[in-house]
Amino acid sequence: MKKIVSLFLAAMMVLSLAACSGNSGSAPAETTAAAETEAVTEAAAETEAVTEAAAETEAAETEAAETEAAETEAAAEGEETTIVLAAAASLKYVFDDKLIPMFQEANPNIKVEATYDSSGKLQTQIEEGADWDVFFSAGMKQMTALQEAGLMNDDTVKVQVTNELVLIVPKGNEKGIASVQDIVNADTIAIGDPADVPVGQYTQATLEELGLWDAIQEKEISLGTNVTEVLSWVAAGSADCGFTYRTDAIQEADNVEIIEGLAPATYPIGVIGSSTKQEAAQAFIDFLGTDEALQQFTDYGFTLPE
Repeated sequence: MKKIVSLFLAAMMVLSLAACSGNSGSAPAETTAAAETEAVTEAAAETEAVTEAAAETEAAETEAAETEAAETEAAAEGEETTIVLAAAASLKYVFDDKLIPMFQEANPNIKVEATYDSSGKLQTQIEEGADWDVFFSAGMKQMTALQEAGLMNDDTVKVQVTNELVLIVPKGNEKGIASVQDIVNADTIAIGDPADVPVGQYTQATLEELGLWDAIQEKEISLGTNVTEVLSWVAAGSADCGFTYRTDAIQEADNVEIIEGLAPATYPIGVIGSSTKQEAAQAFIDFLGTDEALQQFTDYGFTLPE
């Protein structure tokens, strides 16, 4: 509105200057009149354009306010809110089988939708503006990167559970692999892609520490896009051995055998900063810290941070 007034005053000033110019006798009356008319027309057009823009802005602000008020009213009336959980693939079993149903039973007004993949891929999608509410990573690297980019609500981030990197083989173990040192006897090895899959990053770091990473580079190495893919290859016998989390291997106990536990894996959780449902997202995280929820995590093979 202030801009409109300023433009109007500017238009009046143009008219005054034009009038003064006409009174000076330096230009014919017809030329002066034409200039005055053109100045008035231009000022009027610009004022009209600004007025329309201001009206559109005001309408948009009104609509946003009405939407926010409607959401607040809906929440007060107990209408359903949906939050989206972006979680590491290794969390799928416990969430789909137990935790999401349990939470929704206790909180009927909050629906939870989940998307699972490697933590690295989920991180990238959050950086690209994915409309999600909670991030549950299988590694601190991905969570820390998002925090440093200002994309997480730092006050909500915490380590929820821990897991363990394990060496697995197909049932039958035809290569006679009895320890991690025996992976040199394998022809095919399945690991998560270290580029963006936490289980692959844990695997590479562990094998480097054991002096085995370079030794297996001559082998046929299958790089999985997430831990579930690695598990499926070993379970199907298309890989002689592989590296997954203990929680995933437990779910395929009929088809794979755990040979050795190798390294801990840390799982942080937090509310995504861009979430428009911060309270509902925090309520979900709070539920995951209850005794009944933690029991489900341990039942599925996770351990609790000390």
